[in-house]
Amino acid sequence: MYLTMFLSSVGFSIVIMSVWPYLQKIDPTADGSFLGWIIASYSIGQMVSSPLFGLWSNYRPRREPLLVSTAISVAANCLYAYVHVPHSHNKYYMLSARALVGFGAGNVAVVRSYISGATSLKERTSAMANTSACQAVGFILGPEHRVDDMGRQCKSVNSEGEESGALDQDTEGDIDHVAVVAINFLFFVILFVFAVFETIATPLTMDMYCWTRKEAVFYNGIILIVVGIESVIVFMVVKILAKKTGERAMLHGGLLIVLVGFFILLPWGKKLPNIQWQEIKNNSIPRTTYTEMVMPFWSWQLPANHTAEPVGCPISQSWCLNTPMIYLAQYISSDILIGLGYPVCHVMSYTLYSKILGPKPQGTYMGWLTSSGSGARILGPVFVSQVYTHLGPRWAFSLICGIVVASLLLLEIVYKRLIAFSVRYGRMQEENC
Repeated sequence: MYLTMFLSSVGFSIVIMSVWPYLQKIDPTADGSFLGWIIASYSIGQMVSSPLFGLWSNYRPRREPLLVSTAISVAANCLYAYVHVPHSHNKYYMLSARALVGFGAGNVAVVRSYISGATSLKERTSAMANTSACQAVGFILGPEHRVDDMGRQCKSVNSEGEESGALDQDTEGDIDHVAVVAINFLFFVILFVFAVFETIATPLTMDMYCWTRKEAVFYNGIILIVVGIESVIVFMVVKILAKKTGERAMLHGGLLIVLVGFFILLPWGKKLPNIQWQEIKNNSIPRTTYTEMVMPFWSWQLPANHTAEPVGCPISQSWCLNTPMIYLAQYISSDILIGLGYPVCHVMSYTLYSKILGPKPQGTYMGWLTSSGSGARILGPVFVSQVYTHLGPRWAFSLICGIVVASLLLLEIVYKRLIAFSVRYGRMQEENC
């Protein structure tokens, strides 16, 4: 399962930073708004497939949905590699390819369900942290059995000859659906803000720092590697800290770090980004290199027959003329903080959710949680591509900060309800006595 999650994450990270340059190359008619839909299409596919795969795994051997989802992912990635071949409508082929890749990625619900059913409460946080550190696609070999919250194996066998995970009657109880809905919402916010972060990285750096498409992919790739290493370290440390502070406190701290990460991205100062002027008078700009231009803070978009690539903040984005630039130090500091806070929130959300659900089969519930995250990955790219393009980074990041503050308020309201199923059921028994 760890290998499955790891390979999926590798495939996703290879693609995500190059989507915008690749889209511009294969179809010049695509704009920044369409980029949002390209990024969102992955999550649309995942949102549709996650509950289906989760439900499937509740009633059939888990290897079946894992094999099918993996086959879909392989075929979809092959399609993505060749979307430049058709002579027209290339951007729509890319849209379809990313949606199918996302559909295959719905197997994360099966993986999380299996891990929830195969671990005790003491093992759960560590297992979820390891899983998040390894995020992947593939299939599994291993024991098909479920355990309860105390680590006892459940021996019931289904019609397929596999252990079905039926529970003893003394473990039955009502799930706290308020807590379930709250975690789904918090997970939505966590994935929403991260989807905004990964979507905006390439366009933002190209606009603010005059990076070319190649430079934006390369430098952001390096940043992504560093953030990934940071996240793996965080996943390992989380297992230790959670035992001392508890999952709820860790989730609260992670959200606060994410809030600070986006807050420092707000533009300030007086320096404006370099402007990319668009030629509108019959390609009358002379054939001259960028270094020959005398205007100190402007970079021009040259005619199509010029070999240089236009860089800077496009004049079509009116906010470029009056919004201060985001300094590179701000951007890197934000990367570090979000790379610290996001993995904490991600692991704690899954861990709390699994413990709240208890020892019952969790395939369907995990499917809904994954769909919640997929919905966030749909709305996040569309939201940021529209707001960033038309209103600029100041509005985009201010709204994100407001959303994170709202999630912190919700966490305070439901804080006492975010407890393990077995703990809640034990309290119910005491009250009944």
